[in-house]
Amino acid sequence: MPSFVERFSVTGRRALVTGASKGIGLEICRVLADAGADIAAVARDAEGLADACREVEKLGRRCVMITADLATIEGPGEAARAAEEAFGGIDILVNNAGIALVAPITEASVEDWDRTMAVNLRAPFLLARALVPGMIARGHGKIVNISSQTGVIAMEEHAAYAASKGGLNALTKVMAAEWGRHNIQANAVCPTVILTPMGRKIWSPPEKSGPVLARTPLGRFGEPVEVADLVLYLASPASDLMTGQTILLEGGYTAL
Repeated sequence: MPSFVERFSVTGRRALVTGASKGIGLEICRVLADAGADIAAVARDAEGLADACREVEKLGRRCVMITADLATIEGPGEAARAAEEAFGGIDILVNNAGIALVAPITEASVEDWDRTMAVNLRAPFLLARALVPGMIARGHGKIVNISSQTGVIAMEEHAAYAASKGGLNALTKVMAAEWGRHNIQANAVCPTVILTPMGRKIWSPPEKSGPVLARTPLGRFGEPVEVADLVLYLASPASDLMTGQTILLEGGYTAL
């Protein structure tokens, strides 16, 4: 049996990470690169992508910047093609990019609903559809969809976001069912609030964070590296028996 270091290694693998220019996506790029993967970093923000690639290259791995608008029908396919051309194939797909346009249901616009579905649900579908044929040909692949606890439980003013993440959880199970026979594992990670710079800004007011923390057994929110470490497990050989799972990473919030 390989050592635990080898079981949790992604050395020689090529990972495409969306939303890679900041926050959770940037940390996922760092952690996967530190564990041996080359990274195709995808986002709209070219300046942020340059920062991500510098972080990856400091760890001795290759990084390719791919600017793409995942809200469009063409963007995901273009990103997939650019990554495959750069690396000759992608072994790990991390669908991390997402948006949250919050409003009460009666005030939510159709435009915000459609954009949320395009980025949070359609883009992962299109990216996987584009990259999986190569994974099938090579006989292995890992898909990690970054969902949310809001895809499992309700949160007021998050109708479009919750629906998109609930759909992503269901899509993950279908991916697992259809592609398991090809040694492709697909799983969804459902975090609580993660304290990225934006997360800290939004959730700093005690009147906003207090009620959520009060019913969270661990009494805290998450850090980006905690999501990235779970992604590494799901991208590594250590998780080869795990597929089709919706994994809550939320300090026990849903246990109550």
